[in-house]
Amino acid sequence: MAADVHIVPVSELESYVGKELGPTDWVEMTQDKINTFADVTQDHQFIHVNEEMAKQTPFGGTIAHGYFSLSMLAYFQGQAGVIPEGVAMAVNYGLNKVRFLQPVRSGKRVRARVKPLSFAEKGGGRILATFEVTVDIEGEDKPALIAESLAMFFVQ
Repeated sequence: MAADVHIVPVSELESYVGKELGPTDWVEMTQDKINTFADVTQDHQFIHVNEEMAKQTPFGGTIAHGYFSLSMLAYFQGQAGVIPEGVAMAVNYGLNKVRFLQPVRSGKRVRARVKPLSFAEKGGGRILATFEVTVDIEGEDKPALIAESLAMFFVQ
């Protein structure tokens, strides 16, 4: 069972800094999902979509696009994260850094752990949150990726 999102008063946000939240539910990275991502992004490199050719590589089969794995961060942060009370809207604000540490093979399941790093009040009811998100691969010692993700919260 995944962790829940923590909705807390703005005054309590700092108490979550450095605390790991999660893990989230597992999500299977199926070949159908990988193919759909390839279609949407126009990235049809054989390592992602051609199962026969991909078998000849060191990966032994197709792998999810790194950006597909990265795109899951919004979903994962919706399962395990911290949100200030009174949020009218939250938007992705960007990334400080991303490291792709290991490819996700087709059929593998991934989940994430989220660690708040900072919350900065920006005025006008805006709070910039920085999170470290680690995406784990089931049965693997090394994570798929680690990213420092930014979200802007608009508090009423």
